[in-house]
Amino acid sequence: MSGQGSRTWFFPDGDIPPPGERETYGHESPIMLNPNDGEAEVTLTVYFEDAEPVTLPVQVVGARRVRCIRVSDPIDGYQIPLGQYALRLESTVPLVCQIGRLDVRQPNLAYYTVLGHPVD
Repeated sequence: MSGQGSRTWFFPDGDIPPPGERETYGHESPIMLNPNDGEAEVTLTVYFEDAEPVTLPVQVVGARRVRCIRVSDPIDGYQIPLGQYALRLESTVPLVCQIGRLDVRQPNLAYYTVLGHPVD
């Protein structure tokens, strides 16, 4: 991995929480930082326990920008089902990536972020 990020990231523990009935609703989001001078074209591939992977249309992260994609919302018309999944993120330029989850299934809420596993 270079000092500026990686082109491929894996997030093996995706688990979209139900939205809940609060003003703040449950969600999950990969967060991508592009510290480079050129924009990043990012492809997301979603893996499931009992179905073939789904590759989603290219997303763009601008040069020297951050982008968050809520995978609990439809992405170009495709809705990742609630429950467990894994995610591979491939970029044309190195990025720094993490995933954040807001779980509203308990009274105190739970928001946390986890770095993905960089491959190259």
